Amino acid sequence: MAKLKFGSWKEVIDFAKKSGVLFYDFRFSDIGGAWHHVSYHSDSITEDSFKGLPFDGSSITKWQPINQSDMQLIPDLEGAFLDPFTADVTLVIFCDVYDIYKKQMYEKCPRSIAKKALEYLKSTGLGDTAFFGPENEFFIFDSIRVRDDINCQYHEIDSNEGSWNTATAQYNDGHNLGHRPGTKGGYFPVSPRDSQVDIRAEIVKTLHQIGLETFVVHHEVAQAQGEIGVKYGTLIEAADNVQKLKYVVKNVAKRHGKTATFMPKPLFGDNGNGMHVHQSIWKGGENQFAGDKYQDLSDFALNYVGGVLKYARAIAAFSNASTNSYKRLIPGFEAPSILTYSAQNRSASCRIPFVSGAKAKRVEFRFPDSTANPYLCFSAMMMAGLKGVQDKIDPGKPMEEDLFELSLDEIREKGIQQMPHTLREAVETMLTNRAVFEQGGVFTKEFIDTYKELKFEAEIWPWEARPHPYEFLSTYSC
Repeated sequence: MAKLKFGSWKEVIDFAKKSGVLFYDFRFSDIGGAWHHVSYHSDSITEDSFKGLPFDGSSITKWQPINQSDMQLIPDLEGAFLDPFTADVTLVIFCDVYDIYKKQMYEKCPRSIAKKALEYLKSTGLGDTAFFGPENEFFIFDSIRVRDDINCQYHEIDSNEGSWNTATAQYNDGHNLGHRPGTKGGYFPVSPRDSQVDIRAEIVKTLHQIGLETFVVHHEVAQAQGEIGVKYGTLIEAADNVQKLKYVVKNVAKRHGKTATFMPKPLFGDNGNGMHVHQSIWKGGENQFAGDKYQDLSDFALNYVGGVLKYARAIAAFSNASTNSYKRLIPGFEAPSILTYSAQNRSASCRIPFVSGAKAKRVEFRFPDSTANPYLCFSAMMMAGLKGVQDKIDPGKPMEEDLFELSLDEIREKGIQQMPHTLREAVETMLTNRAVFEQGGVFTKEFIDTYKELKFEAEIWPWEARPHPYEFLSTYSC
C-alpha cells in the first residue's frame, strides 16, 4: 500500500469509512521513546475529535503531577497507517501533546521538541529542511529469560543461530542441522546459515504495506542479527519511521513465536546494534552539504560535522540513551567510538558516504543506537551541527587509517576524543553543555532537568547498585 496522505480530517474520515476502519488508534511517544496509544471506536469520531483528545499525563513517567494531569493529544495528518497486526481494521494516527495549563505544545513531548528544532533551524536562516536516514540494526532471538532479585542477577538468550547450540539437540524436532553463522560471521551468508531470510522478507512486506520504502535487506555481522534499510525522510518523518520499523519488527517476530530487540549489546563477544544516522540540511531546495572541499562537501557540512563531533559526548545522553549502549562502544566490535571523520574508514564515528551528485551529499554518524528516542536524538544532533556552522567549528583533518588498530595510548597521543564510557558520563557531559540544546527554547530547562532525573533514577543508579555475575568471578574470593 502506498503511503497515506491526507489534506484534511474530513479526508481521513472518508478514507476510514471506505476502508472499513473500526478503530482509530492515537499514538504518542514518552521521553524514553516508548509508544503509548489510546483507541476510539469509529462511531465516536467526528472532525471535532481531531482538535484534541484528553488523557491522563500523570500516568506517563516523569510527565505531569496528579493535580495537573489533564492533557490533550493533538493528532497529526502526517504518518498515518493501517495497523497490520490488529484483528479489526485500525487506523493509527501520530499525535503531539498539548499542555492545557501553559497553553502550548508540551515541553516534554519528544515529537513536539523535534518540531521546535525544525522551527529553530528556520529561524537561524541556515536551512529550512533537515533530512535524516537512520539505519536500525536488530536481533531476532528464540527466547529471553531474565531474573532480577536481591540474591540473583540473571539473563539467558537463546537462538537457533547461536554458536552455543552446536551441541544441543533441541532444534528442528531433535535434529541439530549445524548450519550457523558463528560469532562475527553473520555478514551476508546465504541460507541455511542465514536462517532469518523469510522472517526479514515478511518484515519488509509489512513495512511496504504501511507505506515505508525499503532498500537493502540482509543478515548483519552478529548471529541472529539483521538490518533493513528504510528510505530517508524529513526529521519528523524519519523519527516516525523509526517508531513504525520497531513496531513492525517486534510484532512480525512475535507472530513467528520469536522475540526481537534493538538493544545495543545483548550478546557478549559479538557485534552490537547501532543506529547509523545519515543527515543533511537543505535551504530553498538546495543541499547545503554539497561543495568543493573534502569529498565534495561544503564548509557548511564540515562545520556541521565539527559541531557534532565537538558535542558528541553530550549528544550521547540522547543518542546512546541506555547503560547498555556503552557496552557496544568498546574496541573490537566495529563500534565507532572514536570521534573523528573519514570517507574510507567505517571505524570513524562520522563517515562520509561515497555518492554521486550534489543532492546525495550527506554525512553519516555511526555512534547512535536504537535505545535513543529518535525525536530527541535527531534534534540533539542537528542542534549541535548548527552550533558548529554558527561558530565555524573546524572538524580537523580526516583520519583514513584503521582506527581499530590503534591502542588507547595512541588515540590519546593523537589528541582524539572518544565517546563516553558510561551513561552517567554522557548525562553529566550533556548537563555541562546544555546551552547547545537549549538554544531557541528547543530543549527547555525543565525538560533537561526531567531527562536527567529520569536517567539517574530509572537507569544509572539501579544499574550501578546491582552486582554483576562477572564481579563474582573477579572478586568473590579476594
